[in-house]
Amino acid sequence: MAFCKSCGQDAGEAMFCPKCGAPQGASQVSGAQSASVAAPAATAAEYPTAGLEENIAGLLCYVFGWISGLIFLLIDKRPFVKFHGAQSIALNIGFVAVWILYIIFSFFITMVSAMLHFPIGFISFFLLPVIGLAFLAVWIFCMFKAYSHEKFKLPIIGNIVEKMVGQ
Repeated sequence: MAFCKSCGQDAGEAMFCPKCGAPQGASQVSGAQSASVAAPAATAAEYPTAGLEENIAGLLCYVFGWISGLIFLLIDKRPFVKFHGAQSIALNIGFVAVWILYIIFSFFITMVSAMLHFPIGFISFFLLPVIGLAFLAVWIFCMFKAYSHEKFKLPIIGNIVEKMVGQ
């Protein structure tokens, strides 16, 4: 399965991309011969993820967090996969930032309530599973949207990622 070098669309064995019309590796032989010799459209060295469908590669960007997102962002040339790889990295950075803010908030509430001799600061620790489940739901939703071949942008992260990838 070969992909277009210009747009990343599956070109198969065609001489021209069915989506953008770009030539797919046909070279002219100079001299006495005027017949065109077809070169392979894409080799394994050009596209290490050429055997993966775009939606499967987009799904795999989220599976191992920022690590798989970084791998697909650096290796894959298809815009859809690069977007989901970058969004996976940004989602995990956002998760760490929210986690750090939660720890600071919990510590502050616990200390203030202890100083006031009104020990209710431990209630903030019940937010821990709620935050974890919310991020799990967002993570699974992003994987579902990538598998459905939809370019779903997260509210704040999506616009930043789109500018970064250049789409």
